[in-house]
Order: sequence, then C-alpha cells, then structure tokens
Amino acid sequence: MSNPEGGIREGSLEAPTRHPLEWRTPEFWDRAALEAEMERVFDICHGCRRCVSLCHAFPTLFDLVDQSTTMEVDGVAKSDYAKVVEQCYLCDLCYQTKCPYVPPHPWNVDFPHLMLRAKAVAFRERGAGFGAQVLSSTTTVGRLASIPVVVEAVNWGNRQPPLRKAMERTLGVHREAEVPRYHARTAKRRLRRDDDGAGAVAAGPTRGKVAIFATCYGNYNRPQMVEDLAAVLRHNRIPVKLIRHEQCCGMPKLELGDLEQVARYRERNLPLLLEAVDAGWDLTAPIPSCVLMFRQELPLMFPGDPDVQRVKQAFFDPFDYLMHRHRAGLLDTDFRHSLGTVALHAPCHQRVQNIGPKTKQVLELIPNTVVSAIERCSGHDGTYGVKVATYERARRIARPVEQRVQQVQPAHFASDCPMAAAHIAHGLADGTAPEHPISLLRRAYGI
Repeated sequence: MSNPEGGIREGSLEAPTRHPLEWRTPEFWDRAALEAEMERVFDICHGCRRCVSLCHAFPTLFDLVDQSTTMEVDGVAKSDYAKVVEQCYLCDLCYQTKCPYVPPHPWNVDFPHLMLRAKAVAFRERGAGFGAQVLSSTTTVGRLASIPVVVEAVNWGNRQPPLRKAMERTLGVHREAEVPRYHARTAKRRLRRDDDGAGAVAAGPTRGKVAIFATCYGNYNRPQMVEDLAAVLRHNRIPVKLIRHEQCCGMPKLELGDLEQVARYRERNLPLLLEAVDAGWDLTAPIPSCVLMFRQELPLMFPGDPDVQRVKQAFFDPFDYLMHRHRAGLLDTDFRHSLGTVALHAPCHQRVQNIGPKTKQVLELIPNTVVSAIERCSGHDGTYGVKVATYERARRIARPVEQRVQQVQPAHFASDCPMAAAHIAHGLADGTAPEHPISLLRRAYGI
C-alpha cells in the first residue's frame, strides 16, 4: 500500500485536534474531490485496520478491498464507497480512541467528518426518503405525538403488530425495534416554574445556576428524566430554568447530512441560549448527543462565530457539572439510600467529549454503591438501531453490552443515553427497566 508521505508510518503522540468542517467551500461539495479524499483515507485505513472491531463501517471497507481484483483500495468501485458511508453513524470513537493518524499528524485522517461530508453530498444530490426525513424531524414529530388524545393513539399504535408492519413499510422502522413512548405532560408542562437565579454560587468553571436544554427526547419521551435533573440541581442549591421555545439541537439532521437544516436550527436556538449565557446561566442537557452538538459539532461547523464559541464554553455534561461542584465542596453528599450494584453503560457521544467517567465518579460517592462501567457501543446510534436496513446489525453490536449487564446482575441498569439504555434493555428481554443515572442520583438523595 502506498504511503502518502513516504517512509515508515508512525502515529502522532500529540493530543488530537479537530479541523473545522469546511462545508461552505465549493470543494466540500465536489464529488470528484470527495471521492479522491475517500480513496486517500480508505487507503490509510486499509493499511492500519485498528478500527476493525469498532463498528461495521470498517469491516465493510476491508471486505470491499479484500474482495477486489487488486486487493487494494484502487480496486474498489467508487460506487461502493456508499456502502461504507451507510454503516457510519458518526459515533466519533475511531477519531478519539483508535486512529493514530488524526491531526496534528500530517496524514490528517478524520474518518467521521469524511463520512459526514459524504452523507452531506449525497443528501444535496438526492435528498432523503420520507422515512428518514420524518425520523430526523424530532421536534415536529414530538409536538404532534404529544397532543392529548393523539398521544394515547400513538402509544397504542406503536404496540400493535399490524401497525408496526405498516410503519416498517412507510417509515423503514423495523417492526421489532424498540420505539419510545410519548407523553402529553411534557417536561416543559411539568416544569413551569423557572428560578430567578438568586443565590447562585460560582465554583471553578461553573457559575452556579443552570439553564436546561431539555432536548426533544427529554421533553416529549422522557420528561421524568428532565424533572429529575432539575430536582437534583435544586437539591444542591443550584437555581434552574428551562430553555423554552427551542428547536432540536440538530444532531438527527447532521447524521442525515442535512447541514442546511442544522444551520437553521442553530439560528433558532442560538439567541435563546445566548440570552441565558449573558444573564449568567450555565447550560446543560440530559442527552450526550445534544451536549456534543453544542460542544463540538456546531463549533466545528461555524468556527468563526464567537456566539457559537460562547455557547460551547457554557455547555456542560450534567455529571461533569456536578463533579466540578463536588471538587469545590458544594455537592451534597448526604445520601439517604444506597443503590447497590449499578451496571452503567457509557454512550459513545459522552465518551468522545473527553471529560472522563464523571457519571461513574458521582454515583460512586453514594455509600454502598458499586458501579460497573461498560464502555462499548450500544448499537442504537440515532436511527441506526431502528431502521430495517440496520436493525439486525445493531442488535449484534449490542449483544456484548447485554452480556456484560447479565454478568453483573445489577440492582440497576443505566445509561447516560436513554435511547441506548432502552435499546439494550430491549435486547435483554428479561424485564430489566432502564434508568437514567440522574434519576438514580435523585433516588439516592431521597427527594
């Protein structure tokens, strides 16, 4: 295999950096330039193969190479590159944990963002099917499905085999895939009272009062999780308010390759978030993918926008925030209940934030609580775990996690990503009720 720089390959020992996503340049959208870059990166991946066990994108690539006439990347048809792209769900783990050739290495390999570029070019050229458009429009679907009366019909229909077959035909959602319940009493309807922010105490990078970006899933599908987050923060004397009238963070559209819609969501959300930041509020969200969107993806899409950077600096993972408070001696550690053994799945989009195992560390402050962390992909990954085309593969990806949960035999099973937790519990099929770590923390406080 060719070496672009010549000589012996060596990985970089420097900390990874990330180049901005140059999506507003003509070259980004040029298919010939895209395919040339894909061939270059695929050639490097073929010679390395460290990521073969991470997801199905890499085995797909390596099978294409091994089955080609040359047994090199130049023997793979450009039309088959899409088969690799289809299997990438932008978890970012190859970039953050495996690849030795990421920037500042001169080979500049950013496999996830190359796949994102390929998805974006394909979306601009061909658009997306009806099912993909619906599944990625989480705010719109949530608003409609949570209407009183409608919500009961939706939840009932999602449990009926004949209707699930129809959903499979129209939306491409596998008939056996776990789909979330909707709630008429959304998080915003439950948490109508916003604190005024009085009494906030700053500590480290935190300013001591938090505005919660509830997320589409948190607002419409898991309102109790958002309510529990607010309760835990208030129990620790941290004033709380909700960001209201916001749109989706944009992650579902990003995964679809619809970058223009991501930009439109940013235009709607940014003024609301900046208003809170300017008033002294920190920001958080109960879904790791949404936190990652504001901490990484939007700053890389809009690197020259100072407002995006200000929001990035104010945005925290919930347990990272609580650990900052703990280090300052401001976290209440007077827990009334132990949790016993907790099997804790660490989702990919939390791991790649490079904040460390903060959820595990906070839960381990609870007396007589043992946390068994599972750092492996759940296979859910947005719509990958529910689509007909990828459901069976997603189930196979989840099996090692499910086996680990069974080995632990925990009193509680939780994941910071409630969608991943539901996907894993669905595979366990033993009545295990997935929980969110923030809900476990509230239970330990007895509030």
